[in-house]
Amino acid sequence: MRIDLHTHSTASDGTLTPAELVHAAAGAGLDVVAITDHDTTAGWAPAVEALPPGLTLLRGAELSCRWYGQQPSIPLHLLAYLFDPTEPELAAELARVRLAREVRGERIVERLRADGIDVSWDEIHTAAGGGTVGRPHIAQALIRAGLVATTTEAFAPEWLGERYRLPKDDIDVFHAVRLVRQAGGVPVFAHPRASRRGRIVPDELIVELAAAGLVGLEADHEDHSPAEREHVRALASELGLLVTGSSDFHGTHKTVRLGAYTTSTESYERIVAAASGVTPVASQGA
Repeated sequence: MRIDLHTHSTASDGTLTPAELVHAAAGAGLDVVAITDHDTTAGWAPAVEALPPGLTLLRGAELSCRWYGQQPSIPLHLLAYLFDPTEPELAAELARVRLAREVRGERIVERLRADGIDVSWDEIHTAAGGGTVGRPHIAQALIRAGLVATTTEAFAPEWLGERYRLPKDDIDVFHAVRLVRQAGGVPVFAHPRASRRGRIVPDELIVELAAAGLVGLEADHEDHSPAEREHVRALASELGLLVTGSSDFHGTHKTVRLGAYTTSTESYERIVAAASGVTPVASQGA
């Protein structure tokens, strides 16, 4: 089986709609794909409705988290699979984070406009199509305005990388793990050794999170070097955690292709067995 457990749609900061995403996954030869938009489950229903024959959908989300155990605090991402989206406490936290993203996005646009940069919050919000607004949506506005050529250029320090970057309101990572487990979901740490992003998660934190209920680590990812992948695998083995691999596909926002990195059938089956929130959805003919 070819299994990709980390993808994004227009429900957050991807460029394919949920329906387009599942069809692209089938076209890429995947047997299982997870939809893991940032802090939202809005893409679940349209992805299920459009599910093509032969593809199984794993419903999930990528939670915006933060570790406050050192200063400055570290932003982190937690993949959550097969959780109950109606669990009140988790649903409330996700709603809070989405609202904070909206406020942050609007403030970034205000700063850009104050410097004479002609971008419109209304236009950005409309272009997001109801998805969770993030910096990639603002990057697209900068591209449309002819100010930068690519998303990568928009994230340079003189733009959204530093000058116009504002902190966002995240969930304490230990609280997030507890909430996901409480909702019957399976928490897996996303790209923990992404040195290319300037973000390496200390092993001591992973050890503490494993004791708190973390189930797995994402090892095979485009932002991990071969040595970093091996480090994550060794740490997961030591802690009894499962290992995943995935593309972290965002459509045209990134060059990585669907299925560029994949998860073993054994790890996938462990995730399904550990979940009690919702189940994978298999299309007719799957």
